[in-house]
Amino acid sequence: MQRAHERGIKVLALTDHDTLKGIAEARAAGEALGVQLVNAIELSCSWNSTTIHVLGYDFALDDPVLNTLVARLQDGRWQRAQKISDRLAAKGMPDALEGARAVQAQMGEHEQPPARPHFAEHLVRSGYVRDHSEAFNKWLGAGKIGDVKQFWPEFGEVMQVLGEARAWISLAHPHHYNFTRSKRRRLVQDFKEQGGHAIEVSNGLQPPEQVGTLAMMAREFGLEITAGSDFHAPRSWSELGLYRAPAEDLTPLWHRFSLSDAMVASGVGVQP
Repeated sequence: MQRAHERGIKVLALTDHDTLKGIAEARAAGEALGVQLVNAIELSCSWNSTTIHVLGYDFALDDPVLNTLVARLQDGRWQRAQKISDRLAAKGMPDALEGARAVQAQMGEHEQPPARPHFAEHLVRSGYVRDHSEAFNKWLGAGKIGDVKQFWPEFGEVMQVLGEARAWISLAHPHHYNFTRSKRRRLVQDFKEQGGHAIEVSNGLQPPEQVGTLAMMAREFGLEITAGSDFHAPRSWSELGLYRAPAEDLTPLWHRFSLSDAMVASGVGVQP
C-alpha cells in the first residue's frame, strides 16, 4: 500500500490467489495513506480439465459461502506444497518446504501455504539454481516435477459462489491459457452464460496484439473489462501500476465498485 501511494495509485484491488488474509491489513495501511482498497480475490478452478483463474471484486469479506470455499482451497494448497517438497527431496534438494516457509517469513507471509515462487527463491538461496527462471525451467514450471496438479473446484461452482457473494466477476488473463482461438471463445462464452461481468484485457505489459484481441472479445460478448499490473513483488516481472492501457471505448468494471465519493469525483481508475 505504501508503494501504491508512492506511485500515485488511489484505488487498489489486492487479488491474491485463493486467500483473503491480506485484505484487512492492507485496508488499514491504505486508510492511513489515502489509498482505497477494494475487496478482491483470484480463485483457482477447473474448466474442461484446465486450471483457470477467476477474479471476484467488491464482495463482503464475511460471506460464509465464499469463506468456506477459500478454506477448502487453502487446505489443498498446503497439501500441494508438501508434495512439491517431497518431489524436490527425491531429487537431492531436501527440506524445501521449510526453506520456502523461511522465505515467506521474511516477507511477512507466515500463515499462507507457500507457492512455487517461494520454492524458487529457496532454490536460488540454496545454490541449486542461478535464478528464478532456471528454477522454473528446470524444476517448477509446467510439466516439471514441481508442477504439482491440485484438485480445484469446478468452474461452475466458483462462478456460483462468487455470484452468491454478490461479487463483480472478471475472467483473469484469458491469453495466459494455452488455448486455441475457438477454445478461448468457448471459455468466454461459458463465463458470460454463468454470470461473468468482465474479462481482463490487459495484464502488465502484455503484448499489444493480445490486448487488442481481448478487447475485440469484450466487445463481441458485451462484457466490461479489467486491467492491472499483475504486480507480485519488487524486481519481479511487473511494477505496480504499470500495464498497457485498454481501448477507451471499453467499459471498465471499476465503475461498479463501492468507491468513496472522493474517489468517484476524482475519476481515478482501479489497479488490480
